[in-house]
Amino acid sequence: TICAKEMAAMKKTEEYRFLKEADSIALQQALRHLDTAFQNFFKQPKTGFPRFKSKKRNKNSYSTVCINGNITLSNGYLRLPKIGQIRLKQHRIIPEGYRLKSVTVSQTPSGKYYASILFEYEDQVQERKLQKFLGLDFSMHELYRDSNGKEPAYPGYYRNAEKKLAREQRKLSKMQKGSNNRNKQRLKVAKLHE
Repeated sequence: TICAKEMAAMKKTEEYRFLKEADSIALQQALRHLDTAFQNFFKQPKTGFPRFKSKKRNKNSYSTVCINGNITLSNGYLRLPKIGQIRLKQHRIIPEGYRLKSVTVSQTPSGKYYASILFEYEDQVQERKLQKFLGLDFSMHELYRDSNGKEPAYPGYYRNAEKKLAREQRKLSKMQKGSNNRNKQRLKVAKLHE
């Protein structure tokens, strides 16, 4: 019985150690997301039962909220709790007066990481006088035709990419599940999807 008690105590300390490694706010956010999923299911059954993590849908993500300045964004670095500073490619400049609210870090099936950062700001819309007008009509051959008579000439990248994707998916379907080559091919298909 002593061994069993010691084993149970060791197991508990191991579980606590894993919980300490994770950001506490991220754990709370995961519970909030789960609660929202169940609330949506019970209020509107059409939304369906919550889907949990699986090997087939490998989109990994976690969210954390900014409390007392635990998340900062400066000099091309994003500082997250428990992880530390991460170098990032910032797509746009954040204007003055914007307050950081939360960050969601997600990993795509191809293995790339993205951070979606939510800001809060007070917006005062300034009215402007309209000077030029442009009308757009749907066109069967191209996407649209504007009121000046111009049409966009598309090079057809999407259709070519579709053909390549179909070819790579055919290769993937014929590979043995669980093999290294299948995993490499899966990454190729994921990159083409992106």
